[in-house]
Amino acid sequence: MSVELSNSNEPANNVLEQPNQISYWGGVFAMTMCAFALVASEFMPLSLLTPIAVDFSVTEGLAGQAISIAGAFALITSLLISSAVGSINRKTILLGMTALMAISGAIIGLAPNYKIYMVGRALIGISIGGFWTMSAATAIRLVPKEKVTKALAIVNGGNALATVVAAPIGSYLGEVVGWRVAFLCLIPIAVIAFVWQLFSLPNMQVEQTATKSKTAFYLFKQPAIAFGLFGASFFFMGQFTLFTYLRPFLETVTHVHGHQISYILLLIGIMGFLGTIVIGSFLNRGFYKTLVSLPLIMAAIAVMLILYGNSLCISIVLLAIWGLVATAAPVGWWTWVAHTMPEDAEAGGGMLVAIAQFAIGLGSFLGGIMYDFNGFESTFLLSVAMLMIAAFMTIKTALLTKRHQP
Repeated sequence: MSVELSNSNEPANNVLEQPNQISYWGGVFAMTMCAFALVASEFMPLSLLTPIAVDFSVTEGLAGQAISIAGAFALITSLLISSAVGSINRKTILLGMTALMAISGAIIGLAPNYKIYMVGRALIGISIGGFWTMSAATAIRLVPKEKVTKALAIVNGGNALATVVAAPIGSYLGEVVGWRVAFLCLIPIAVIAFVWQLFSLPNMQVEQTATKSKTAFYLFKQPAIAFGLFGASFFFMGQFTLFTYLRPFLETVTHVHGHQISYILLLIGIMGFLGTIVIGSFLNRGFYKTLVSLPLIMAAIAVMLILYGNSLCISIVLLAIWGLVATAAPVGWWTWVAHTMPEDAEAGGGMLVAIAQFAIGLGSFLGGIMYDFNGFESTFLLSVAMLMIAAFMTIKTALLTKRHQP
């Protein structure tokens, strides 16, 4: 049933000028640092909602819209940036996104009122959308094809690490020196990432033929790509339908509170970081087998949590496996973009970012409705259904890819 990655569509005449298979691992690690800072910036407000709300005299709900506006601007940017920047050197674009992150941190940390604060959050959304849209196409440029999976896993490791440390560090700094300083502390990290990328990334010129004025939606005309993108969409929906409501589940079903929840979330983050390290070897041995197995494992965990969620020990083990699998899965989807769409990696990356942002929001929304309507069981079962659909869509993608291979 599986289609090996090595047998997938080969790039014919890639419109991105390849740097003669020279490896730029320094550039990969510089992008990893940038990914860490971006994800930390994106989710830092989650642990600082109360002091932000008090400072600006708004509700915590309004303070929480900082996450929503960043996601909205990331979605819009991911769809438009590839055609908007035309043939501008991609190194310049990445440096611009990193500089914008630093500017955003300064605006947020020094914001005199709520409106200016939200402007800063919109800017971080643009930076997030632009950076992740370019990540797969950049990985193709930095390392030989057989090392692309490893490079993407390293970059996503920065993402995973940020999810582990951003909330607790943000909360600690907020208590000790205030929420504004917590955001300002991200600026030096962004500056270091900027300088590191400046000296470690090669020039990445784009041929004029790559800048045709068409949106990323043309990718849906190719059945294998369309099914793959829908598969990714249902995966992220299924993941966040459950994960968004994990805390109330732990509090009301598993009966853990306070520091215990923090420790469980930290464990999930640590396992996710480990997952990004080991996922590459599984993808190289059986790409579509792995990509299909991930949502199936997560669906099984969701069912087990419904049955045995009242047991603390069982829940901890299941959630540790969830973290290992769920955080590693995006590496597989980014690798799929890099190898399936080598000539359209920017468009494919932009569409994947947009789909992920939309799916995360929709999954959280639908999960909340189900949670309020009939408790956690209905939310978790909805997650199971979405993850099963994701697995089916991925199988269909594998079959269509195999059918269209020469």
